[in-house]
This record gives sequence, C-alpha cells and structure tokens, in this order.
Amino acid sequence: MNGSEGPLLDQEFLKKLDGLILNTRTALQGDIGGNRKSRSKGNSIEFSDFREYVTGDDFRRIDWNAYARFERLFVKLFMEEREANVTVFIDLSGSMDWGEPNKGKLAKQLAAVFVYIALANLDRVSVAGIQERPGAYLPYFSGKQGFWKALKFIEDLEFGGKTSLNEAIKSYTHLKQGGGISIVITDLLSKDGYEEGLKYLQYLKQEITLLHIMAPQELEPEVSGSLRLTDVEDQEIRDITVTPQVLKAYKRTVDEFLNSLRDFCYTRGINYVLTSSAASIEQVIFTNLTRLGFVR
Repeated sequence: MNGSEGPLLDQEFLKKLDGLILNTRTALQGDIGGNRKSRSKGNSIEFSDFREYVTGDDFRRIDWNAYARFERLFVKLFMEEREANVTVFIDLSGSMDWGEPNKGKLAKQLAAVFVYIALANLDRVSVAGIQERPGAYLPYFSGKQGFWKALKFIEDLEFGGKTSLNEAIKSYTHLKQGGGISIVITDLLSKDGYEEGLKYLQYLKQEITLLHIMAPQELEPEVSGSLRLTDVEDQEIRDITVTPQVLKAYKRTVDEFLNSLRDFCYTRGINYVLTSSAASIEQVIFTNLTRLGFVR
C-alpha cells in the first residue's frame, strides 16, 4: 500500500460524511469559534442559562420575556462552541503494509475520514506518523480547503521497518496539556507494547480513540504444515510446524491479548475499536464508530 493506488476516498463517499462530528466527552480549551460545545459560556446560538443583567452586558442578549414576567433584566447565556485540537496518529511500521485486504489501506482511509470530519467542524488537525525515526508529520491546520493537501500527504505515506509505538508517540512535541483528541490507528504489533504511549497521551489530557486493525489472516489464520515465517519489520526468521494444537494455542494467545487490551482501555476511559482489514470504510465509520458514539 506504499505509494498511490487510486484515490483513498471518492466524492460520493465524502458527501456521506457531511454533517458528522467527532463526539468528545471533555471540555475543550481552544480559543477560536468552532462547532464543538465547551462548558464555558459564550456567544454561540444555543441557549444554556441566564443571569441578572449587569452594566456593560450586550443589550442584544437581554431576555425580554423574562423581563415581562419578573420586571428585572436578565441576559441569556450560551454554550460556547470551541474548536478542538485533533491529532491523527497512523502506524507506519512494516507490519501495517500486510494482510489481504491490506491493513495500511484501511488505516489511510480512516485517517483521511477523521481529517475530513474534523475540518468540516472547524477543528484544527494534525497528522503524525508512528515510526522508528522521527515520523512524517503534518502540523496543525484548519479549514476544509486544507483537506486535499492532507489527503495527498496521507496517500503518500510509506510503511516500512519496525517501530516503538510508545517512543514514537512521546517524540511528538506539538501536543500540549490543554487537552484535545488523539486518534491512534495501529495494528498494535509494536514489541514493547502500547501502554506507556497511551498513558502519555492521557497525561497530556488527550481524549483517545484507539483503532486496532487486524488482518483476517491474523484473526483466523488458515495455515498448516511446516512454514518459515519472516518478521516484516526486523526480518527475524522462525521455522515452525503448524498443527491444530498450535492454531488453538495461537487463538488463545490472541484472545488473551485482546481481553487485556480491552480491560486496559475500559479502565482508563479510552475508546477502543477492533476492526478487520476486510471491513469496508463505510462499515467502520457508519456502524462500528457510530455504535461506540465516537462519530455521530
């Protein structure tokens, strides 16, 4: 999936994304008007509360119906709508460029979808590659006109080599403790785990959605006999004989890993979605993520 194999998303699919937003549970700290509600009071159009008028308040915010009832001046308060800082992390390790269908293609499609939705809702977006050396990085930008530049950036991303998810995430200094949304798209095959990287994002007050992509061949391998396996990231070679017992042990190990991962995410309030690379982008967005409540 390195390089271009045609457009990641077509115009008809993009039209289906209009009106969607990335749902967030946290109060946001941005200072530019956007389409996402903050707990602070502001001047947007959605009424929230009212208080008694004080000198200097905008006369246009006076609630004249309340004045008629109480013969006292009250001003309307509104939920202020703020932009969010959204970072889309995409795993660029060699293992992502594998599977049938390819994990990397779905990862790129998902990254592009999240950029589109965030920009349409006036959020600021950055795209950060997770890889061994300082990764490909597109700094924060905003405005729907920036989507096509971001799409080209995502299409041109290349997978390869090994990576430490923990260290790669910690290497990005653009994240601040003011809060935001971090979307991490990965197959979670980093040998040093994932916990420290996700904990670091939470330390920075990021609301995390973890999108875990596995190939059908990883979820339900259909192999048997003597095989020579080569690690696509570090080229380590291992000779094995696959028997029904070996497949059963493999499935048990995968189940234990997934259960541990789900428990970790649940206890820490991290949105977690497991998807097969065989799932269509429509299914992931309009079924899996809407059911979770992350997209609405």
